[in-house]
Amino acid sequence: MDRPVIAAMLMLFWSVAAAAEPEIRTDDVARFYAVYDAHGGRPSAAQLESEYLARGSQSLKEFAALRRVTGERIATRIADEPGIYEKARDCLAVLPGVERRLGESLSRLSSLYPEADYPPVAIVVGRGRPVGIVNPSGATIGLEALCAADFMHPDLEDRFVYVIAHEYVHTQQVAAREPPEPGHPDATVLRRSLLEGAAEFIAELVAGGVSNARHAEWGRGRELEIESAFVRDMRGTDLSAWTDNYRPGSDKPYDLGYWVGYRIVKAYYQQADDKRKAVKRIIEMDDPEAFLEESGWTPGMRLE
Repeated sequence: MDRPVIAAMLMLFWSVAAAAEPEIRTDDVARFYAVYDAHGGRPSAAQLESEYLARGSQSLKEFAALRRVTGERIATRIADEPGIYEKARDCLAVLPGVERRLGESLSRLSSLYPEADYPPVAIVVGRGRPVGIVNPSGATIGLEALCAADFMHPDLEDRFVYVIAHEYVHTQQVAAREPPEPGHPDATVLRRSLLEGAAEFIAELVAGGVSNARHAEWGRGRELEIESAFVRDMRGTDLSAWTDNYRPGSDKPYDLGYWVGYRIVKAYYQQADDKRKAVKRIIEMDDPEAFLEESGWTPGMRLE
């Protein structure tokens, strides 16, 4: 057997083996609650900065820098909503089941996309948002934000599995790891929606569900209306109507760009003859306009 074949087999084996044991790190959570408990559940901004953030993992430092997480903002959120931090501690009990299911899901992804590489997932405690991001060290999940997000999925284990699977897909997307700056001509509604929609679709394909089940509920029966509005906005760089527009306590639809992007990606996948090649194309997508045209998607179209 020649070396290229052996190398390819080893790469496939490594990917599947890595997927079977996803690495989920919780050191930052333990550090946070040590500080939290030492100060009676009311640590000051200075204590959170010096004892938690400054001593945190590289993932936590990147998360804090990217999403403006400071000791002051965490302390303010603890004062305003102490319940979400008390609840979050108990959420870690689902992790054994989450790791098992993710191992199965990522093995499926590796079989469809052998190039997949799975960096660690770090679970941290932040200021109540975001639920998850991709950063240079891998994927990072905000424990208190995800635990409080009952509206995404009522079942906590499902919520963890689908959200982490979504973020794992982002770690495979060069376009998600190296996005254009907000306002850049390439940072369009279409680009962002397709990246998020791809993560939703692949997560559903390998794990059985999307990160936020409410999008389908909000969109059902309104496909033509919502997607016609999307077409009008999709080449612009104002994302405010389509992503990152959740308001705490509001029941109004938000992040509908994820849902429209998911439907465009699903349209592409359903018409593809070679499903493995379709998965590769979806993950490695770098030209949103070309992908949109190839998908055959039209506003309001019926999908299986």
